Amino acid sequence: MLVRSPYDGRVVGEVALADDEEVERAVSAAHALRRAAIPAHVLAGALRQISDEIAARADEAAAILTAESGKPVQWAKAEVARAVSTFGWAAQEARTFSGELQRLDTDPGGVGRLAIARRAPLGPILGITPFNFPLNLVAHKVAPALAVGAPIIVKPAPRTPLAARFLAEIVAKTDLPDGMFAVLNVSNEQTIALVQDPRLPVVSFTGSVPVGWSIRDSAPRKKVILELGGNGAAVVCADWRSEADLDWAASRIATFSNYQAGQSCISVQRVYVDRSLHDDLLQRIVAKTEALGTGDPADAATQVGPLIDEDSAKRVEAWVEEAKADGARVATGGVRSGTSYAPTVLTNVPDNAKVVAEEVFGPVVSVFAVDSTDEAFAKVNDSRFGLQTGVFTHDLQLAFRAGRELEVGGVIVGDVPSYRADQMPYGGVKDSGVGREGVRSAMHDLTEERVLVLTGV
Repeated sequence: MLVRSPYDGRVVGEVALADDEEVERAVSAAHALRRAAIPAHVLAGALRQISDEIAARADEAAAILTAESGKPVQWAKAEVARAVSTFGWAAQEARTFSGELQRLDTDPGGVGRLAIARRAPLGPILGITPFNFPLNLVAHKVAPALAVGAPIIVKPAPRTPLAARFLAEIVAKTDLPDGMFAVLNVSNEQTIALVQDPRLPVVSFTGSVPVGWSIRDSAPRKKVILELGGNGAAVVCADWRSEADLDWAASRIATFSNYQAGQSCISVQRVYVDRSLHDDLLQRIVAKTEALGTGDPADAATQVGPLIDEDSAKRVEAWVEEAKADGARVATGGVRSGTSYAPTVLTNVPDNAKVVAEEVFGPVVSVFAVDSTDEAFAKVNDSRFGLQTGVFTHDLQLAFRAGRELEVGGVIVGDVPSYRADQMPYGGVKDSGVGREGVRSAMHDLTEERVLVLTGV
């Protein structure tokens, strides 16, 4: 299977499609290791080795990401650094992921008894990953799995399989047993069979909403973890009004509505601004958006590259045109060229427009004026998604209120919803999915608690 650059269509690599025999071999090897008791120091050592090797080959990894996904090289380097961190965190967590000793003599019937509660892997994992972070989102499947001693098979996005292969080469150099990690480039029919295979009791999927929920519906007896879409909102409150405040908010909104060409589930898609600040902030956002470098993703000056393919760019174009037909105004951008779509800022957008109500997954942001924080929070919650929200405020009470009232998996105070640290719990509610990523949180999702009671002690 040929892999082509989204920017210019040139062939940047080739991978082999796995046949049914190779799929069976990978699943059987993973299944055979389901009860393997690999010492924590072996797991931690392997994870540290993986982290160090990625760091040593960082330029090579970044070049792969830019070539296969069209990710600007500056963002590719940032993704590689995050993968280094993700495996580093997993190495640390593998050494400390332990159990709990409970005394049971709190009641007369428990005298002489102790309970040891420990977490054990649910079994081999099928990880299905998307195209937008071809290395670090694979890392977020693989690192927690290896940290708990669970074998994992990764099915990468067909447009971006090279980073997963790069990672597999690195894992193969560790002392982990054969079968602990495999990458399978397979057809849709083979993927469906893997989802249904009882030897893979855990499915961890990152990708589109319809596919994610269909996986969960088709495998009701499995543990299915879903990290799905979003239409990330930022709220700029009335107290965020100094020159420095407004410049920071405008810069962050412009940058993170367009990074990855908007192809991130926590990119900024909706901005709700207190009406007293709206005109000033909008002008700043437009200016900073127009200053973003676009073009060849291999150019260090490029901040916004192409979308993954021309169909995606055409879809974004169609959604913007629909919004314009319903009264939206293009403050800047709104132009497609092949697989690229110009960084775009919209105003006067109807709430039911696709660029607001759905996940646009492109470099488009809509800016709205609101009359109160109540209105802004209601607008944020009026969505079938609930991944993360950014709230620009200095008011501590308002920050805690946002944490209570906003129906999202995470609230980022003083910044855009696009902030993510790889060790923190990450995931959404509503149509944004179930379960949590973040190394330790994922380790909990991939394991179950088992209790050993000692009597007569």
